[in-house]
Order: sequence, then C-alpha cells, then structure tokens
Amino acid sequence: MAGPLEGIRVLSFCTALSGPFCTMVLGDMGAEIIKIESIDEGDLTRASSHQINGVGSYFLSVNRGKKSITLDLKSERGRKIVFDLVKTVDVLTENFRPGVMDRLGLDYETVRKINSRLIYTSISGFGQTGPYAHKPAFDMIAQGMGGVMSITGPEQPGSPPCRVGYSIGDMGASLFAANGILGALLERQKSGEGQRLDVAMLDCQVALCENAIARYLGTGEISRPLGSRHPLSTPFQAYETKTKPIIVIANTEKLWASFCKAAGKEEWLTDERYNTKYVRLGNYKDFNPMMTELMRTKTYEEWVELFEKCEVMYAPINTIEEVVEDPQVLSREMIVELDHPQAGRHRIAGTPLKFSRTPCRIDKAAPELGAHTKEILSERLCMTEEEINKLKEEKIIG
Repeated sequence: MAGPLEGIRVLSFCTALSGPFCTMVLGDMGAEIIKIESIDEGDLTRASSHQINGVGSYFLSVNRGKKSITLDLKSERGRKIVFDLVKTVDVLTENFRPGVMDRLGLDYETVRKINSRLIYTSISGFGQTGPYAHKPAFDMIAQGMGGVMSITGPEQPGSPPCRVGYSIGDMGASLFAANGILGALLERQKSGEGQRLDVAMLDCQVALCENAIARYLGTGEISRPLGSRHPLSTPFQAYETKTKPIIVIANTEKLWASFCKAAGKEEWLTDERYNTKYVRLGNYKDFNPMMTELMRTKTYEEWVELFEKCEVMYAPINTIEEVVEDPQVLSREMIVELDHPQAGRHRIAGTPLKFSRTPCRIDKAAPELGAHTKEILSERLCMTEEEINKLKEEKIIG
C-alpha cells in the first residue's frame, strides 16, 4: 500500500533543519517533496562538517526520498518556473527569515492568486508578526528564549545553562509545522481553500514548556534545573552505580514497594518519612542522599538482576552507539540503510510512524544536487529538452 499522503505534492524552499525535517516527515508518509535549491551550493547542510564520502551526514539524514531541482530564484525566468510549479502542488514550505520570500516575489498573497488551494507554510524563529519577527534565530536562541534552557542541566547552584542535547528548537517547530500542514489539508477537503500556516520556533518552545508554565501561572513557582530528577515525584531519576548510571522510577506505591523489596529496604515501606510519594518528595533532601548511597553499593548489572526479579521500572542511559544497536530499536526498524550515488551505503534514523494499512516507505536516499531538475521540468511543466538546455545555458537552472 502507498503511504497515507500518497498524491500530495510539496514544494520546499527549506534549508538546514527545521524545514527539511518537517518535509521529511511528510515525505516518509508518501508525499512527493520537490526541494528547490540554489544552483551553486544547494542546502547548506550538504557541506556540513560530518561527511560521508564528501556528503554531509546532516543532509543525508533529513532529506531522504526528496527530489532536488536547482533554480536561480533571483531571475525572472526562475520565478516563472516556480509559479508554474506552484500550480501543480498542494503545499509550499519555507524557512527563511520573514521578508525573504517577499523580496523574491514569492510571498503568500502573490502565490495564492496562482493556486488558491495551496497550504503555504512558513517556519521562522519568531513568526511573521510581533516585535521580534525580523530577527534571525537558531536552535539555541529558541531554547534560551523559550525557557527550556532555564530548566535544563545540573541541579547544583551556579551551574552554567545547558541546551537540550539535540535541536529541540528546530525539531519542535518541524513537528508542529507537519502537524499543522496535515490539519490544513484536512480542512481543505471541506472548504476547498488553502491557507497560510505561520510557525515560530519560539512559540513552539513555549508550547513544549507547558508543564513549567502551568506551574508558574498556577502557583507562582519558577521551575529550575533539576538534573535528571522529576519535580513532582521521587525516586524518578538517574543514579550512579558501581559501574554505570541507571534510571529508577518508582512513582506509584506499587512500584515503590517493588523497589524496596528488590533493594532489601522493606523498612522504608513503613517509615513515615518515605512511605508515600508525597512525603518522599517533601523529604527529598534527606531521602535522596540515602538513595544515592544505596544505589552505589552495587553494579549496574547487579541492580538489573534484582529489578528484573521484582518488576522494578528501570532503564540504562544508552550512548548513541548503544542506541543504534539496541534490539528494540532495530526490531522497530528505527535504523535503516540506504544507497547514495556518492555517499554509498549508509545508515540513518527511521520513522516512528507505523501505519497498519499504509506504511511509510524509506527506500530512497537524499538527492544529489539538482538530480531531478530535468525530470521535474519535463514531467511537471512539459518542457522540451531544447528548452531545458537553454535554461542551463542561461544559468537559470543548474
């Protein structure tokens, strides 16, 4: 079966991460992604520092299955080609700073006159409106301004701020944008009309900080970094053992009883300082040092053996090397292999979307720069080979 978005076409002006990850999600579900790139260099991540046979691993990981067409967007003929392509697609995505698409003559009001059914999606740092709209932004700026860095990192006072270890500023916007596009496509079935979707990285970080924001608005409490521990339950964190860290979660009385049995601490079940999750949390300053000392009395492997017998909830803290070889991860096809003309056989992360009837297919690698220019122009716009060659000579296409 084809993917759930089979037949949907997306024209993407996206580069780096926030936009390409969004269109990758749509592509995994079967949408055709036509990626517009500059003639000389293309997406800036093609030349990222981590290379596989001269191809950026960053680019390979988030541009799988897409079609690449190179165009000079500053030329009138290049824009005419874009306008012609707009007539053939369902979605347009871009992640430039506000104003760039306007200067190119590809703003929403202009484009919607060509295709009133188009879902025009803009991903930017601060959105298309507001006092910061004109400012540039990268992932860390969104994390910092959105509050996430203020609640991430070690609990010790004076510790420097920490960003989330992957680009949640970009990825959060990507996933919200993909979600919004799906909603707009669904609504279009009823109205017959397209619309503009404005997604800001800062907005998305505020939305993802909902728990900390709700706590502040409800109680006035300002959340602070807590290391690995949960603010509302304990034990619910990572602990050091003799060999390597282990995550322990006992946030219900049943799990707490299982933990005490496994640890040989049944007396804690009747100790009024620790016998309920509420008093454990209230006495955290006294309770946690005892837990920390206890967990360091055995190796990780010894704790695992005890926890498995008593059905305690636990987990390792895997390195990325361990993640990509984890049997559960592999059984879910979360690591896939693809062939690329230049990079060769390589592995990337798969898709978490598992449909029962219309499965996602990840069977094509990221495109070489401009690899589909001739195909798109001839099949979508019915251009002749002579016309295409002339565009090459005039450097309208690569």
